Amino acid sequence: MSSTLLQGFTMIRAFSHTGSRCAFRHAGCRHHHKPVLAIRREDVSAWERRAPLAPKHVKELTQMGYKVLVQPSNRRAIHEKDYIKAGGIIQEDISEASLIVGVKRPPEGKLIPKKNYAFFSHTIKAQEANMSLLDEILRQEVRLFDYEKMVDHKGMRVVAFGKWAGVAGMINILHGLGLRFLALGHHTPFMHIGMAHNYRNSSQAVQAVRDAGYEISLGLMPKSVGPLTFVFTGTGNVSKGAQEMFNALPCEFVEPHELKEVSRSGDLRKVYGTVLSRHHHLVRKRDGMYDPADYDKHPELYTSRFNTDIAPYTTCLINGIYWEQNTPRLLSRQDAQKLLVPVKSAAGAPEGCPELPHKLLAICDISADTGGSIEFMTECTTIDSPFCMYDADQHIIHDSVEGSGILMCSIDNLPAQLPIEATEYFGDMLFPYIEEMLLSEVSEPLENQNYSSVVRDAVIASNGSLTAKYEYIQKLRESREYAQSLSMGNKKRVLVLGSGYVSGPVLEYLTRDSDVDITIASVMKEQLEQLSKKYSNVTSIHMDVIKDEEKLSSLVKKHDLVISLLPYSAHPLVAKKCIKNKVNLVTASYLTPAMKELQESVEAAGITVISEMGLDPGLDHMLAMECIDKAKEVGATVRMADVVSYTSFCGGLPAPEHSDNPLRYKFSWSPQGVLLNTVQSATYLKNGEVNKSNCCNKIILLFFHKTQVINIPAGGALLDSVTAMDFYPGLNLEGFPNRDSTKYAEPYGIQTAHTLLRGTLRYKGYSKTMGGFVKLGLINPDPSPLLNSTTPRLTWKELMCKLVEIQSPAEYSVLKEAVFNKLEKDKSQLEAVEWLGLLGDEPVPAADSIVGALAKHMEMKLPFGTGERDMIIMRNEIGLRHPSGHLEDKFIDLVVYGDNNGYSAMAKTVGYPTAIAAKMVLDGEINSKGMVIPLTKKIYGPILERVKAEGIAYSTHSVIRQ
Repeated sequence: MSSTLLQGFTMIRAFSHTGSRCAFRHAGCRHHHKPVLAIRREDVSAWERRAPLAPKHVKELTQMGYKVLVQPSNRRAIHEKDYIKAGGIIQEDISEASLIVGVKRPPEGKLIPKKNYAFFSHTIKAQEANMSLLDEILRQEVRLFDYEKMVDHKGMRVVAFGKWAGVAGMINILHGLGLRFLALGHHTPFMHIGMAHNYRNSSQAVQAVRDAGYEISLGLMPKSVGPLTFVFTGTGNVSKGAQEMFNALPCEFVEPHELKEVSRSGDLRKVYGTVLSRHHHLVRKRDGMYDPADYDKHPELYTSRFNTDIAPYTTCLINGIYWEQNTPRLLSRQDAQKLLVPVKSAAGAPEGCPELPHKLLAICDISADTGGSIEFMTECTTIDSPFCMYDADQHIIHDSVEGSGILMCSIDNLPAQLPIEATEYFGDMLFPYIEEMLLSEVSEPLENQNYSSVVRDAVIASNGSLTAKYEYIQKLRESREYAQSLSMGNKKRVLVLGSGYVSGPVLEYLTRDSDVDITIASVMKEQLEQLSKKYSNVTSIHMDVIKDEEKLSSLVKKHDLVISLLPYSAHPLVAKKCIKNKVNLVTASYLTPAMKELQESVEAAGITVISEMGLDPGLDHMLAMECIDKAKEVGATVRMADVVSYTSFCGGLPAPEHSDNPLRYKFSWSPQGVLLNTVQSATYLKNGEVNKSNCCNKIILLFFHKTQVINIPAGGALLDSVTAMDFYPGLNLEGFPNRDSTKYAEPYGIQTAHTLLRGTLRYKGYSKTMGGFVKLGLINPDPSPLLNSTTPRLTWKELMCKLVEIQSPAEYSVLKEAVFNKLEKDKSQLEAVEWLGLLGDEPVPAADSIVGALAKHMEMKLPFGTGERDMIIMRNEIGLRHPSGHLEDKFIDLVVYGDNNGYSAMAKTVGYPTAIAAKMVLDGEINSKGMVIPLTKKIYGPILERVKAEGIAYSTHSVIRQ
């Protein structure tokens, strides 16, 4: 045996007695080879340009004799040549490495078995999205070191990107504030600041912030925005990084209790900041005190006063606190609603300058913890789309700085925007622990490794199992899955039928409650896809609800409540399925005779069927009953003498600036319903006399036998019963009766009313134009043989020839003359027909009836364009006779505008009342069985209160007459 081999055996024997595995590996490496390190490419996000180690760290490792492989990546911010210069080897195959390091998680399919890996795994809270990765790590017997759990003896993280998350987040939110102020009508110096990734390094960003600060110090911040206040939560590296950037502005830090004063009267030539620690806002629920030791043990016993003491005086919140499930939130959904109430700017806006809608304008949630310390932050933004608008807990306007609400920036990979500095910073913290991980022998048991506590405590998985410290992950996972299975049993299941104009607010309102699961079924595939993308807890089903009765019945059976947003003609079918399966039903449509016929069956099934829960019918009932009930509470009677009446007119219209077509109308709800309403019959009371000695039933009978009951037959006569409506003279409105008004005398409790009229509002000229369509036979709901699927597809020109009874095909001028004659030579009606292209060669849409085809055609011709908004107008007039004998005319006005980038006024005023009623049924607030409409205080009271929170507010005024 040679002396060299003998020396080797002697060394092995010596080290085996020492028990020092690490020492053995060091000695062995000097005589054989050292472990290999690999830096993998980042492939989870297109924006991930960081690396866990910089070239300077690679150089140190290679000088120590270690081989370093670097997977090629053109996306990495640090060029490959710099790694090569440092001694790294650019190589695709990294299977030779014993330790593979990255920043973010690798795809499950790219894990190499029995290797040491180090990265942010995001598994320590049993995060559902990463459990499949953890399963694969265990199956492949990977040893996982998680940077997030590398902590010192005080529990403080020693490896993190925190500072650069704070720096990038602060740059981004200053940029966002510039855009938000501009959207609100204010140019500010923040417009000179870009997104963090637009700068080569943080020094360039600091210079841009300083430039903006210089303009602020010169007094160039508009007075209309008032003093700006920034609140930083937490005292760690995230908060410090954000403050470092903030210090480039002319700033003054104040104590939290001073915010109120500086937000009102502070110097506009500077900005104000405050750093919020736990003791500033956390108090024990029982006594209002804060005890740090007690809080660490029992955080669930504490609550936060941030919503009342700090937030109302905050312009921008920079949130960097770590949130656990049992710890208090900074802001709840309810808090956000209160903070969005408009306030007057402290400094006051100059004439012609818009004031800010509310104080809290923006939140940079660097923690990016969805549903966490900021409850209504339910989804992260991205570097591609960094901002969205959170309208409290109402809805989210994605990728926008416009509209109402709070600007939110909640990017979860902020340091990727400053990748070179972030990489060097992170690598400096990681490097002291690299050799320990590199020398780890993955095939040996973990207890045989000689690690420091920092590295040992960061091992999540080893040798195919979770380590003892992290066995709780499996228990937490099982607990969560069990809770999910239980909650699925306790969840309230709602089936929404129809995905049209008003479905958005319905879904948005109901999805605020995580205990509500929603299925939406519709024939409109594109709308379904959009809705299912927007709402994560909504399941969509593409089906024809009317034609597939068997599937409809099966769906209804699986739910606790059905909301039908279908045309009213479909509701009896849906109601029968609900009766069969004993499932509650809510609709916004009229309680039609066909629905009334099901009254006994509904009661026998023991279910609740709510109708007339939208705008008109719906809010009109509620506003009327609130007024009537209040009057009766003070002793008045709703008595209709010669000059006292009840009238209600309502209309959904384009805002005046968008009423730019012959009809002065655009569709914000069912087009076919709009058209059919013009040929409905109508009945109302006008200036009747009542025999006051008769009982209620005799009075009603008397009404129907007296000439004061006005009956308008179906078929178009309604359009001849138009009256100019001058309560808003500038709008030039007209109104006509709507269906049977007399049927509300008894439910309203106003049997003595001598005038009872409910009507529809339109801009002047609408009825005349619609009258032309009636003359031409276009508002015909009967099945048409002309549109039969077995017949060749017609053009509008061909259909019009048949309707005016001339030979087809005809010359345009001939057809136009025939139509003109049919219209009794009315030029305005002819112009409308021409404008809609009804004399042209465009094909008639497939439909069962002519009115159905016209509705589809008009829907394409009369939509609301981008940036256009609609308007709801409702006017109720109620005459009251008080005990004193004097008369009071009560006027109730409701005017709602649509949001340019949100919901239409029609969608809001129909959708929200419907959704609120549905939620009240689910929660047991409405428990009446049978057919229900919103005429009792128990129902209309909560709904009217809750729609105010959705921006649906009304006003009242009175005129007293002797």
